[in-house]
Amino acid sequence: MRICIYGAGAMGTSLGAQLLRKSPDLPCDFVTRNAAHVEALKTKGYSALLPEEMKGEYDVIFLATKQRENGAIARFLAPFLKIDGALVTVQNGLPEEGLASVLGQDRIYGCALGWGAELVAPGKIRLTSEGELHLALGAYGKGDKLQELEKLLSPAFTVTVGDLAEIRYSKLVVNAAFSTLSAISSLTFGELAKKHKKLVLALMRETISVAKASGCKRLVQNGHDILKLFSSPFAGLLLPIAMKKHKDIRSGMLKDLEAGRRCDVDFVAGAVVKAGGKLGVETPMLSAAVALVHDIENGLAELSPESLELL
Repeated sequence: MRICIYGAGAMGTSLGAQLLRKSPDLPCDFVTRNAAHVEALKTKGYSALLPEEMKGEYDVIFLATKQRENGAIARFLAPFLKIDGALVTVQNGLPEEGLASVLGQDRIYGCALGWGAELVAPGKIRLTSEGELHLALGAYGKGDKLQELEKLLSPAFTVTVGDLAEIRYSKLVVNAAFSTLSAISSLTFGELAKKHKKLVLALMRETISVAKASGCKRLVQNGHDILKLFSSPFAGLLLPIAMKKHKDIRSGMLKDLEAGRRCDVDFVAGAVVKAGGKLGVETPMLSAAVALVHDIENGLAELSPESLELL
């Protein structure tokens, strides 16, 4: 089985490195546009490539890029994915539909990674969350490769296989709220859980409403149904406890904003807003948060904890 990690930044590299730690003989290429990272990975013994250096076909491609260029990336990857291969997107949000429009729905799988990571230097990744490395896997189409993918990943990770919509919304309940608010404020998830509970819960509950309208019955993380937990009147008390393992995480979108780049908010919180619009579910707080991120991108609002007051 030949594997590719396409978009080997922080999360993609952490995924591939852990996979090879448990299956060192697995043919696996790390592909990224970051030339310095490619060279650093090579010195550590990994097979690392620039996109233009890719050759041949892969059985499995893990997609870990930002979503803004997904259409072009899917078209680029098409010749490198075997006709019976699997593209597994580990991106946040709801990326499968767009990828399936290019590659076909039966080759598309979604995977939610249950940890955080950051690139601290070329070839050096730091995990930003504690505990075991858990991931959840689901199929967008028929799912003929689910068993094979579970077998591939199980030696290195705690793997849950389930309904893709429930997997996606389980993570979106957290990311649409915490990642978006962290991008606005530069605060960690732990700081948001302690100091801005009402705001976090408002965004989480809107996401839960869209998840329910999408047919989700359970939203399970770490063995707990967050659909029930965060719909309860005691949710505010649970937030700091639920975020304990992830308390030091700051949104990946924050680095883009700090560097003056556009971020992926339209594909995280914005994906929930878009889905809610299709399903007739109102999402006023999420819509306002997405708009505020765009104001920061355009220089109309400051990247600061005080900007949360605008919501």
